[in-house]
Amino acid sequence: MAEKKIPFNKTQLENIAADYPTPFIIYDEKAIRDNARAFYRAFSWVGGFKNHFAVKACPNPAILRILQEENMGVDCSSMAELLLSEKVGFRGEEIVFTSNDTPGEEFAEAYRLGAVINLDDIGHIETLEKSAGIPELISFRYNPGEARTGNVLIGEPQEAKYGVTRDQVIEAYRIMKARGVKRFGLHSMVASNELENTYFVETARMLFELAVSLKQQCGISVEIINMGGGIGIPYRPGDRAVDMNLVSGGIRDLYKSLLVKEGLDPVKIVFECGRLVTGPYGYLVGRVRHVARKYKEYVGLDACMANLMRPGIYGAYHHITIPGKESLPADKVYDVTGSLCENNDKFAIDRPLPVIEPGDLVVIHDAGAHGYSMGFNYNGKLRSAELLLREDGSVRLIRRAETIDDYFATMRFPGAPVKI
Repeated sequence: MAEKKIPFNKTQLENIAADYPTPFIIYDEKAIRDNARAFYRAFSWVGGFKNHFAVKACPNPAILRILQEENMGVDCSSMAELLLSEKVGFRGEEIVFTSNDTPGEEFAEAYRLGAVINLDDIGHIETLEKSAGIPELISFRYNPGEARTGNVLIGEPQEAKYGVTRDQVIEAYRIMKARGVKRFGLHSMVASNELENTYFVETARMLFELAVSLKQQCGISVEIINMGGGIGIPYRPGDRAVDMNLVSGGIRDLYKSLLVKEGLDPVKIVFECGRLVTGPYGYLVGRVRHVARKYKEYVGLDACMANLMRPGIYGAYHHITIPGKESLPADKVYDVTGSLCENNDKFAIDRPLPVIEPGDLVVIHDAGAHGYSMGFNYNGKLRSAELLLREDGSVRLIRRAETIDDYFATMRFPGAPVKI
């Protein structure tokens, strides 16, 4: 079961907060590197194994550079993510570009970078050809429809806007072969934050069987199978993490029985995990402003839903630690809230915690993915700083906090000169 600890004590955190006012998100570099290495060890049997980190999970150049040093690539879904990845130093097939409702200029940028272009729709073939050209390597995102079940976060595949259908998939590859494509990839992602080990083994079975069908019906050999992401993390203390060694073993057995048997070996197996890589190793740190007693008891923080929106929009659980009070009994029940003019601006509802007082630091766990990146400026709230806890214990600022000048920078006030 997951054990929820923080990589600093109260004194250390107060010292950090003295230099960098709360709220902020702080990432644990050592834990991220250790986790990345464990992921790669689990799949060491795969020649050229790579995880293409989902940039949308944590689009910070310092984090991306760490992952690049750990031999990861990137998965991009927008122009900004492509340009950010280029600035960090990713090139060519280190980059996978998977988007939806994609404009031509984004295809052109991905083509310029030499990225693996993963098409989301059969109709995008024409857009790609007109805007960039047909590359030597192409991939399609497969949506299995009723053949697979999704989960709560991503929904059922047949309801999703993503991917080519079962009826379209063979046709899509035939079209691209006729257009001169020489190399082929295959991709799917049908779950998000899934903790069931067998789910990912069955995804491999689905993709491996489809690769066999593509060879039989289209005469093509898929050289890259992208398993997607969606591997969950244990947000709750009672959750059990996905056993990546077990998943890898199951995929290896299927590789031998399906791909090797059909003469498709070698096939490069890759993932696009984001949450799995950095999620557990980022912490949102805030400070208590008020403790209010109304019909319920509320702990009001200087952080809000603009800093971490998952609890507010998904009802997602994020564990909370009060530094210095870890050993005290959790015999009080609070809603932990921010200051937005929205009643769903809550990090926790009816959460048992130790007695909390104004001025206490509060650490919200598992904010290392889809935390800062989902931030927003509603109510004029300013996005927080991001910090990196280095392996030597020092702390580095890797993104400054927004200022009110940043908030006003794009506005045009009446009477002000217009700049184009």
